[in-house]
Amino acid sequence: MISIPLVWVSSALAGEVDVIDAQIKKETGGTYSISATLKHADEGWDHYADAWDVLAPNGSILATRVLAHPHVNEQPFTRSKGGIEIPHDISEVTIRGKDTVHGYGGKTFKLTISR
Repeated sequence: MISIPLVWVSSALAGEVDVIDAQIKKETGGTYSISATLKHADEGWDHYADAWDVLAPNGSILATRVLAHPHVNEQPFTRSKGGIEIPHDISEVTIRGKDTVHGYGGKTFKLTISR
């Protein structure tokens, strides 16, 4: 039996982005600021967490925070976005992550809106 070493490595090994925590604060003027903590095995520019979204219960996107670079040596990491308008009839939002290979996926995180 001949043993052949495996040398091909898929950039998909990093898996999907998990949102492991999130916080919400009401801002002056009625908008909100959300801080989301993401976990992803960023591998560099070819495979990294590149955004997170705030979703209404019906799935519509209320806000998106674009992540401009890989966070290879900073895991998990937290990024914030302010000025988010959340309609008064919404009492809960979901935060989902996205990466450059898998798109959307992984664990999401729900936040309750205090009015």
